[in-house]
Amino acid sequence: MAELGTRLKEARLSKGYSLDDLQEITKIQKRYLVGIEEGNYSIMPGSFYVRAFIKQYADAVGLNAEEILETYKKELPSTPNDQVSQSITNSPSRRKVTKGPSNKMMEAMPKIIVGLFIVVIIVVIWVLWQSKNSPGTSEGNTTSPEIEYDTNAKPIDSAKDKKEKEEKDALKNDQKDTDSKEETPTDEDQTDQTEEIKQTISAGTVEADGETTSYTLTGTDTLKLKIEVSGPTFVGIRNQQQQELLTDTRVYNAGEVVEFDATTENYVRIRLGNSTQAKIYINDELLTYAQQVVTQNIVINFNKEQ
Repeated sequence: MAELGTRLKEARLSKGYSLDDLQEITKIQKRYLVGIEEGNYSIMPGSFYVRAFIKQYADAVGLNAEEILETYKKELPSTPNDQVSQSITNSPSRRKVTKGPSNKMMEAMPKIIVGLFIVVIIVVIWVLWQSKNSPGTSEGNTTSPEIEYDTNAKPIDSAKDKKEKEEKDALKNDQKDTDSKEETPTDEDQTDQTEEIKQTISAGTVEADGETTSYTLTGTDTLKLKIEVSGPTFVGIRNQQQQELLTDTRVYNAGEVVEFDATTENYVRIRLGNSTQAKIYINDELLTYAQQVVTQNIVINFNKEQ
């Protein structure tokens, strides 16, 4: 097995991903992932895809893709760009017959072709990188509200009509002011609402491994979890004895929601493969992550109110 494949496989296993999990995350066929780990690049559709697939693999398991490609570039097959550059370097120099503009253009053509080829490759890599790192479009896209026009509106033909319209508008504004005053809660109502809110989630404490953050839940006798997923991410829930509580532990896709009632537990650990694409609600209250890392373990210490 190649050194590059060994390093990638160790990083995958340390994340707890199987090849099937990695296939769901990267959308790369499993046989290509196996080929990368075994150093068998001959099954790939081309040398360009070898580098692109390795870059996606490294990003998915938390490695620096550019550093990986640079460190193990001798193991990788050369790209068409490398082959063209090498052939130009090794080709014998030609004597100039004349110093006319046409000969200068012919001499410059190979450099122009190589430059254009490099630009095309950079654009393709950039597009792939953008499409992989962009968040789900389901939340980002907004639709402008449609403007409705009143087709039955009648023009104001006279000063009398205008005066009547102004009087009606004034009555409507007075009614809105009255309604808003009635709906505005008094200080006493706000105080009562504040007294009813008892649940408290303490600020998270980062543990030594750098991936685990502990929170403490108090002021309630229930612990109901809801996880909203906006992109491919692994979700698992365990108790203090490291037993799986979630029967469907797997990689969830955008739009899926995980709900679990952990009221009987004093401790739960939520494992997120990609926390940037998952929101955790505790008793319908959104949890604010104490640290911004991709792979996280969220530990909830539940001090149940008696």
